[in-house]
Amino acid sequence: MSDGEQRRFRANLQGEIDGAAVYRALADSEADAKLAEVYRRLAAVEEAHAEFWRKRLGARDTKLAPSARARVLGWMARRFGPGFVIPTLAAAEARDSTAYDDQTDAKAAGLPADERSHARIMQAVAGIGGLSGPTLAMLEGRSRGGGNALRAAVLGANDGLVSNTSLVMGVAGAVQDERTLLLTGLAGLVAGACSMAMGEWLSVTSSRELSQKQIAAEAEELRVAPAEEREELVLIYQAKGLTESQAQGLADRLLSNKETALDTLAREELGIDPDELGGSAWQAGLWSFLLFSAGAIVPVAPFIFLTGGTAFVVSLVASGAALMAIGMGTSLFTGRSALFSALRQLAIGAAAAAITYGAGAAVGVSLGG
Repeated sequence: MSDGEQRRFRANLQGEIDGAAVYRALADSEADAKLAEVYRRLAAVEEAHAEFWRKRLGARDTKLAPSARARVLGWMARRFGPGFVIPTLAAAEARDSTAYDDQTDAKAAGLPADERSHARIMQAVAGIGGLSGPTLAMLEGRSRGGGNALRAAVLGANDGLVSNTSLVMGVAGAVQDERTLLLTGLAGLVAGACSMAMGEWLSVTSSRELSQKQIAAEAEELRVAPAEEREELVLIYQAKGLTESQAQGLADRLLSNKETALDTLAREELGIDPDELGGSAWQAGLWSFLLFSAGAIVPVAPFIFLTGGTAFVVSLVASGAALMAIGMGTSLFTGRSALFSALRQLAIGAAAAAITYGAGAAVGVSLGG
């Protein structure tokens, strides 16, 4: 066995071990017994794949444990529920569904078909078992209906961190007084968090109002033209794979009750869940405020407890560490190396801070001269 083959086998084995660990975590935390059984069956397939790669490796080091990424996703599933990580896992399965297509040994064992099947299953689960509207709206109202709460949380904190670090560094380029920097940072935190919160509140409120208007229009259409609405339902269900007679029978049963008919038309035709309507605007605003603030406080906190150059250096170090932590967080849903993501995020934040510091210094010299 060549070194290249050994590395490939180990990488494949690690991926299957990680997949099995996450699916087991989903099964353990899923309240729906049928869905939990789906996760257990997916985990069993991943474990069978792992055994395939163990045999290929033979006696070589095969005692691999789940990666840090898999352990974090598993912990999140158990702590916050499967819906918190399902969109991330579905995206990862879709991304990796062709990973075995160019591997002859994997193709001979039928692994590519299994991986594509997993991707399709998780895409379906993401549609029926992902985050509820209110939970999703709490984290990011703009992402309603197809977002990712983990991504929203990480990027919300990143917004606050990068913008406030840049603001503090920009003022530091012109003024070296820590009290001024503290005031600037706190003002940036409050202003930015309020702006984000109001933006989220307005986004979710506008979305709810639009959905309510669409549902009201659908109710009126159902009242004045029930035959047309029936035909729309028949076409929708035919598009989903039912025969014409099956679609007609289902449409007739649904339309026999006006409330059920309106609920079904809202979901099937408009893509709106009447029970949620995008979640609470106030919760969306509050979570946006908190997430932005969590990131924005990092470059400011050292100036509360320290003075002079020490506060400035600690602020830079803390901001850099937080940027790297956020970069590692993004690796959970991008699939990139944690180290690569951390260094990339640090470089982006450092570039933003350097630009604003230089601009502040130029303005300071200009005003001082």
